[in-house]
Amino acid sequence: MKTLAALSLLFAVATSLPAQRLSPLASRPNWADLEKYQRSITREDFLFLLNRVYAPGGAWKPFITVDDTNATVETRRGVDPFVLTFAATRESIQPAPRFWRQKAQMPARPANRPLLGIRIALDPGHIGGSWAKMEERWFQIGNSRPVVEGDMTLLVAKLLVPRLEALGAEVFFTRTKNGPVTSLRPDRLGEEAVESLEDKKRIPTAEAIQTEGELLFYRVGEIRQRARLINEKIRPDIVICLHFNAEPWGDPSNPSLTDVNHLHFLINGAYGGQELAYEDQRFTMLNKLLSRAYREELAVTEAVAASMARATGLPAYVYQSDNVVKLGSSPYVWGRNLLANRLFDCPVVFAEPYVMNSRDVFARIQAGDYSGERAVGGRMRPSIYREYADSVTAGLVEYYSSPQ
Repeated sequence: MKTLAALSLLFAVATSLPAQRLSPLASRPNWADLEKYQRSITREDFLFLLNRVYAPGGAWKPFITVDDTNATVETRRGVDPFVLTFAATRESIQPAPRFWRQKAQMPARPANRPLLGIRIALDPGHIGGSWAKMEERWFQIGNSRPVVEGDMTLLVAKLLVPRLEALGAEVFFTRTKNGPVTSLRPDRLGEEAVESLEDKKRIPTAEAIQTEGELLFYRVGEIRQRARLINEKIRPDIVICLHFNAEPWGDPSNPSLTDVNHLHFLINGAYGGQELAYEDQRFTMLNKLLSRAYREELAVTEAVAASMARATGLPAYVYQSDNVVKLGSSPYVWGRNLLANRLFDCPVVFAEPYVMNSRDVFARIQAGDYSGERAVGGRMRPSIYREYADSVTAGLVEYYSSPQ
């Protein structure tokens, strides 16, 4: 492990040169990879996506200069900036290569198999199992069934597979069990934990290093490994990130339940200036923007959100923070810069339904998974997991069956 003095010196240099900074566990980006996007977008569309979706409020302006024909992007000291040349007109736009397909690029499908040939990756959020307490995605009341988000999302994913395959989709997983995909472990991330703490201007005590190493393991390293699977091996047309939401519950062994319950979805967007100060985040934002994922991502997410809203009757969650942007016409869909929807190089539907520690959802989780309907909370209802899987499936069918 590097000495604290050496790390402090590195930190001082990094903060004096903000454009040189990298996010935790990020590799130095290869800016030449963006050359494929030359003349693939007009100036008008580029500025619309920057200002409305990806970096609202002018967060991009310290790092990107736009003139009539080019966007010049700061990379790092000692390296020439990346220069993107705009298409002069919409008619002169050059297609950019990418592994995923828009709905408009897909062949016609029979009515009884509306998802035929569509490559769908399921990303069951979190790790679950014995890692759930470390992830802080676990709570239990007395001797009740533990609420473990990672286990629950994997169950939903497994229920989705036969539904999607019956409709013709090719379905893939980022994980198939309650365990990490990454080979990294917290006790091997000591040096990276110190560097991350220094970057946050926090004192790297032994306790802080341990906690930060755990965070880097399950919140960063795990998602980066899933991104490599998505981008290099699976190469799907769309990723469905499955999550359950929660309100603060306090002590996980004596949690607070609430009457609040809601639903929302997230797509990539709303980068802030502090985030864009990291070279890798500037690169991945531009890669996402230039791949033209936004409209496909928004359209399919709105369809799934509408389906789930009908099935659950849940109200839309309304953010009060400044790290999001309201996008599209659905009250359920927001733009936010998350590691998964940033690193997955294709459209991503990031679902956040159900408040796990709401009284209603807690009762449904205690009922477990079952076929048909049962009386739960005073009315007949399907399993919460099947309701989730059915409504995601219905939303995908609605989107891919509708006219372009």
